[in-house]
Amino acid sequence: MKCPYCGYLESKVVDSRPADEWASIRRRRECLSCHKRFTTYETVESLPLMVVKKDGSRQSFDRGKVMSGLIRACEKRPVSYQTLEGLVAEIEQVLQNQIDREISSSQIGELVLERLKTMDEVAYVRFASVYREFKDINSFMAELDQLMKHK
Repeated sequence: MKCPYCGYLESKVVDSRPADEWASIRRRRECLSCHKRFTTYETVESLPLMVVKKDGSRQSFDRGKVMSGLIRACEKRPVSYQTLEGLVAEIEQVLQNQIDREISSSQIGELVLERLKTMDEVAYVRFASVYREFKDINSFMAELDQLMKHK
């Protein structure tokens, strides 16, 4: 690891501990030349996820899009930003753990709905109305009836 102070290529690890809830490792290093200490983070390199849209086009997974959809659905609801961050991280982890690197957008939408249903019912209905593209009040009522049956 190259020292950020003097550029020397050799260093020793002084301390190592998990970071970001075991998603990475934080290492304190000491340069063998100038003896200054610096921190590095080691993470697993993950393969990119590709999202297959309804029209068949493909684009890389963007957690920001999932987050913005959740923020809109949870607007003026008692759901904290940290809760939404955790939900997006959980969904991303589920997707990363799949063997297939191509995921349909509908699969992502269903994962979001599944978690919103138990978290906040109003946010669930808001997200479902956009995701499922309700055409009229009858389709909206059908979704509400399904929600009431699960209670």
